[in-house]
Amino acid sequence: MIRAASVAGLTALRHDLHAHPELRFEEVRTADLVCEYLAETGYTPVRGLARTGVVATLHGARPGPSIILRADMDALPVHERGTCAHVSRHEGRMHACGHDGHTVMLLGAAARLAARPPERGTIHFVFQPGEEGGAGAQVMIEEGLLERFPAEACFGLHNWPGLAAGQLAVRNGSIMAGGWRFRIRLIGRGAHAAQPHLAADPVVAGASLVQAIQQLVARRTDPLVPAVVSVCTFHAGSADNILPEHAELAGTIRALDRATLDRLRDELGLMAENTAQACGVRAEVEFHSPYPVTVNAPGPTRLVRHVMHEMDGEGYPPAETDVAPSLASEDFGFMLEQRPGTYAWIGNGASAVLHAPDYDFNDSVIGRGVDYWERLARSYLAQHAHKDGLS
Repeated sequence: MIRAASVAGLTALRHDLHAHPELRFEEVRTADLVCEYLAETGYTPVRGLARTGVVATLHGARPGPSIILRADMDALPVHERGTCAHVSRHEGRMHACGHDGHTVMLLGAAARLAARPPERGTIHFVFQPGEEGGAGAQVMIEEGLLERFPAEACFGLHNWPGLAAGQLAVRNGSIMAGGWRFRIRLIGRGAHAAQPHLAADPVVAGASLVQAIQQLVARRTDPLVPAVVSVCTFHAGSADNILPEHAELAGTIRALDRATLDRLRDELGLMAENTAQACGVRAEVEFHSPYPVTVNAPGPTRLVRHVMHEMDGEGYPPAETDVAPSLASEDFGFMLEQRPGTYAWIGNGASAVLHAPDYDFNDSVIGRGVDYWERLARSYLAQHAHKDGLS
């Protein structure tokens, strides 16, 4: 049964989604609920892009500008440690990034806009799968999103722990980092732990490489240029008296500009090969899953700032319209490479950090997010219809 288009109904729907999280490109039940909600609020949702993606379109009474509003739907492979009544019912997966909240905020806006459609223009509501490492935005684009649902601009919204609950924030230019994932396989020669001279030890090579990698940012990157290189996994060996044949490291590179990102990638590859050679082993380096820098365009960002300031004084802290960027990555950057637009944040309060096992989306900001989406859509269509001489 569909939940009512009230904040209470949206909260209940979010709790349902939170209790039944689905990983990237597996969001079948989530997409079913999204389509059910959209159909019962007057839409004819379209499914199939990027396997589980959903798009719904609202046309105004007359032709005009068109925009995309996007929410992500997927969960993370994290075991939830929360104690709330809507805790995940599935071992090893949870909504640790708030995509359940993003989904219901956009659904609420879609319902509200359908009840009173804009005079002119078109709004495409995009419910995207696979943001968490799957580049679902890129997949939707490659499968024809922008050809099937033409838009002049696109907008995204993400909850942000650390900002006061309901506080809106944005910045012009780079707001989220671009990123590469890397995997380094060190191949040596195994031997008995008591005879290290007969081995080519990949563990020592890996330890040396982890230490050397710290130089990439600390000593080879301008301190005023935001960047990070993190080794996040290190696997080697199967027994405490055997030197293994190989070791594997994996991690990520992040930066707020493409030139720095590519330089770090190239230098990391060279450092891995040189460190391996110095330790008498061989390195195989793989870079994968690149995400572009998420860059907000000036025009759309001016409009977003205007909308945010209009919403000041409604019981929430004033908007932060020049917020510091984050070195986390976001595949909405793929959309902003294709169309101008803006990615913004809504405060989640002093909750656990994103991707943490005790994280939960703050239900108190659902109505605030719905308001933001509705005002942004109406403001964009009204402003651009006037600019295009459509008024």
